[in-house]
Formats: sequence, C-alpha cells, structure tokens
Amino acid sequence: MPKMLSYNNKGTWIHNLCGVTKLVFFLLWTITAMICYDIRVLSVMVVISVIIFIVSKTSFSQVKGVFTFVLVFLCINLFAIFLFAPTHGTELYGTEHVLFTITKKYVVTAEQLFYEAHVFIKYIVIVPSVFTFLVTTNPSEFAASLNRVGIGYKGCYALALALRYIPDVQSDFTKIRNSQAARGIEMSKKASLINRIRHTATIIFPLIFTSMDRIDVISNAMELRCFGKNKKRTWYMGRPLKAADYIVIAATVILSVVALLITFSNGSRFYNPFI
Repeated sequence: MPKMLSYNNKGTWIHNLCGVTKLVFFLLWTITAMICYDIRVLSVMVVISVIIFIVSKTSFSQVKGVFTFVLVFLCINLFAIFLFAPTHGTELYGTEHVLFTITKKYVVTAEQLFYEAHVFIKYIVIVPSVFTFLVTTNPSEFAASLNRVGIGYKGCYALALALRYIPDVQSDFTKIRNSQAARGIEMSKKASLINRIRHTATIIFPLIFTSMDRIDVISNAMELRCFGKNKKRTWYMGRPLKAADYIVIAATVILSVVALLITFSNGSRFYNPFI
C-alpha cells in the first residue's frame, strides 16, 4: 500500500521533469489560480489539473487522507464565508437575485453562491497540483531546485528532510495504532467517532517522542559531518534542464499569461454574468 504523500518514481514524463520545472509550474499555477476570479478560466484550469494528476499515475490512496482533510476544511471555510459575510456576493457583483430566505439576515442569493463557487473551484485547481508536485518530486531534488532559485541551502535541506520523513511518521503512527489495537483499544470503524478521536489523540505523544528521537539522531549526524560550515554546497540530485523542461516552462508561462489576460479583459479580475 503506497504511503501518504510519499515520492514514488513511476517513470512518467512528469516524474522525469527537473525539480525546477515542477517548482515553476506549481508557483505560476497557484498564483494564477489565486488571482483569477473568472469561472471560465478556472474551469479550464481544473480540467488541466485533473489531467496532470491522472497522467502522473498518482494513487488516490496516497492523498486520500489529506484530500479528506482539505475537503472538510473547504466546507467549513465556505460555511464561514456565508455565516460572516452573507451579502458579500451581492456587494461584489452589484446585483441581487434572491433564491430563498433563511432569516432576515441570511438571504441566499445567486451572487453569493457564484462567489463561493469561485472559492471552491480555486481549491480544486490547486489541490491536485500540490499532490502531484509532492508525490512526483524527489525531496532531495526539490531541495536542489529551491537552492537553485536562490533560497538558502539550510532551509532547503530542512524542507527536504520534512518531506522525506512524512512516510516515516505515517509508518510510526500505524505501528503505534496497531500496538494500541493489540491491547484491546478499539480504533476501527466499529468504535464511535468520539472514541476513535479520543484514542487517536493518545497516539500523539508517543509519536512526538519517536519523532524527537529521530530529530536528535539526524542532528548529530549532520553536526558530525560539519553541515552548515560553508556558504554553499553541491547537490547530488541536482539536474540540468532538458528540452522537455523548457517546453513545460514555456507552456506554463503562456497559459498563465493567457489566463490573466482573459481575467482582466473587462478591467476587473471578477467575471460578472449578472450584468
């Protein structure tokens, strides 16, 4: 069973791209999605993101847990938007088409739903690209890519270690959970949701202590090798850009520019179908 958000080279052309290329794509794609409020552009970006996710052969089991968390967070976020700003859509688009009334304060309008649809689609655009980037990029190559664009190698190395040990922390969590289950503590779907949350919370402290032991071992090993003594360092996993990398970077820049031109074609980044 593949581990959550772990790198696994499946030999696709996306895996074979340089880390710099994937980093440029991820940054431009995310920035464009955040700026854009044109549902036409965002819909096209959703299709492209899903296609890339499928082409990368990313197993859904690798991202299922995080995806569920993001989906729950998104639902809470959308509810909070309506709870604290139920008329933001009407103020934004300048019109009001009432669908139904909950209370005098909370009136559901087409404009509000349209605005929240944009927020929802933004997440759908970004989340698959985040997952694809994480599971198709070797952490060491990712660190080399960050250093190549000007970020200090100490920070790059720390981030690479964090990504590299996500699968290990997941493995430790599974071992501790199995040990608890062997002692008669029910943590499967047979137990109630409250009991599962309470029993899972008891795993946090052993998991923290295990992680701290690992941090101590890594810190001592890096100190013995004089890590951080020099201002620069070389990277074993660093790779030069190839023809495919230049093509992907050029295509990404073109797509981003076209998306932004369409977005701002009416003088505003908000597409308004109500006028």
